[in-house]
Amino acid sequence: MSDWRHTIDRFGGVMLLPVALAALAFVAIAQPSTWVTLTVAGLAMGMMIFLMASGLSLIFGLMDVLNFGHAAFVTFGAFIAASVLAALAAWVQGDSALLNIVALLAAVAAAATFGAASGWFFERVIVRPVYRDHLRQILITIGALIVAEQIVLAVWGGAPVAVPRPAILEGSLVFGDISVEIYRLFAFLLGLAVYVGLHLTLNRTRIGLLIRAGVENREMVEALGYRIDRLFIGVFMAGSALAAMGGAMWAGYQGLITGAVGSELMILVFIVVIIGGLGSIEGSLLGAVLVGLMANYVAFLFPKLSLASNMLLMMAVLLWRPYGLKPAVKG
Repeated sequence: MSDWRHTIDRFGGVMLLPVALAALAFVAIAQPSTWVTLTVAGLAMGMMIFLMASGLSLIFGLMDVLNFGHAAFVTFGAFIAASVLAALAAWVQGDSALLNIVALLAAVAAAATFGAASGWFFERVIVRPVYRDHLRQILITIGALIVAEQIVLAVWGGAPVAVPRPAILEGSLVFGDISVEIYRLFAFLLGLAVYVGLHLTLNRTRIGLLIRAGVENREMVEALGYRIDRLFIGVFMAGSALAAMGGAMWAGYQGLITGAVGSELMILVFIVVIIGGLGSIEGSLLGAVLVGLMANYVAFLFPKLSLASNMLLMMAVLLWRPYGLKPAVKG
């Protein structure tokens, strides 16, 4: 096992795992056009899950908070984006590409803004009293999630809500026998842009340095005189905003959402956080891409195993690397 791990690290490390998975799928599928379609769908799905998982990973790593209420921000983000798009239906369905883009940006911005504001309230009122008490964190955040789902039910009702897509993102790009949905391509590019922004923030700014240091050794940072607790609220708000943004993108991806959308997605989000490693943005990206690709490849090749595929992936990763693929902190 150690020789295998050393060999993988030597030839590019764990970041090449998605490439290896895609190569194996290419051989198994044996249909280039189908493989490209599944790969793009997997990457788009992975990037949307990355938006939801990256903030949760930092919250876990920096704040040591088991926030099972993270799903509420995903759900609210999805429904707020759907409401904004419905209110701007004339812009969404119009022929003007500019108005299409403005409507989309307004929906995503509204979801992210609400996520950040509700994240501030959530940290101040619900999470702060239970720091360093994991059992109470689990109980109180699950309770908050139940309350949030009831608020969604009261505001938007129990019937599924249709989510209109901007006309500019409808349809597909066709290259010979290969068809790529425009929305999936946009979701991938947005997720990539968010990753680049997070990477630069964490690695090129003073705040990022303090966050990374706090993830690795909070006590040492505090001993040097920095008030690491002041970063907690900012990290929590950013993580909640990213979750809401991910929910907004997922709403457009599915086209039809219910009040359980956040709870359903949190299974995949937690798998991504565990696979990637606590406190690691790179790990969250890697885990999300692996989960997205695995879900699409297995659903095509072995439909009966599709529900269990990512659980099996998580088990395999943890047997190999108990702390995840790229953890920022090991225990």
